[in-house]
Amino acid sequence: MMHQHGMGQPGALALLAAGSALCAGIAYGWAAAGLRRRGDGWPPLRDLWWAAGSAVVVATALFPFPGGPFAAHMGRHLAEGMVAPLLLVLGRPVTLALRSLPPGGRRRLLAVVRSRPLGVLAHPLVAAALDAGGLWLLYRTPLFALAHERAWVGHLVHAHVLAAGLLFSAAVCSLDPLPRHGMVVRAAALVGAGAAHSVLSRTLYAASPPGTGFAAGDLSAAAELMYYGGDLVEIALAAVVGFQWYAASGRRLARESRRGAMTRRPPASAPYRQ
Repeated sequence: MMHQHGMGQPGALALLAAGSALCAGIAYGWAAAGLRRRGDGWPPLRDLWWAAGSAVVVATALFPFPGGPFAAHMGRHLAEGMVAPLLLVLGRPVTLALRSLPPGGRRRLLAVVRSRPLGVLAHPLVAAALDAGGLWLLYRTPLFALAHERAWVGHLVHAHVLAAGLLFSAAVCSLDPLPRHGMVVRAAALVGAGAAHSVLSRTLYAASPPGTGFAAGDLSAAAELMYYGGDLVEIALAAVVGFQWYAASGRRLARESRRGAMTRRPPASAPYRQ
């Protein structure tokens, strides 16, 4: 049976990740407070989303999850690859940065946001492929065993899981001014990623990742956590997309109603002349 090490023990890189998350949280709070001081309102709920996401990143970096080795790993993966990215994206950090940076910094950030490489990576279908494809590569190839044998590989895997989750959540939610795509493309990416996630979790019921030998109970617990926990986060993502569709439909109907009222309005009568 494979014991948890490499990927499961906090070390210098884990402390660095936790410290980076804390610094990002402090920078976010400072920027949001600056906007409020100058009268440019920033909803407090976004601060709470960002703080919660940062806390999840810190917790996954520093504290072990309960359960067997594979179930504990899956809990960490679910938290850092799905829960934390959604919470952080709901905080709209790019929007905050664009509103709080000086003109020079804003121009440089806009250049990155509008760059062709980011436009390709932020396409919902590409982001879904990177996110779901990375999971298949991790759990259905010897990569998972290698990540346990070599700590630096494990840290790279965790960095990829967080980065891919952030990219996918940002592309599907489309809250920040990143390259945006229509509801149909975003919904298709979410459904496709959810299907790939579901099928992968079902394969884990039958067989451990290559090169490992987890106990049957640990394996089934991890598979159930991946299946049901992933479904919950994907439902939350779908709720964000659905709310945006509802709001966009309401705005469109309001515009059409205003235009219809203007076309039905009778022309002003000419003044009476005797």
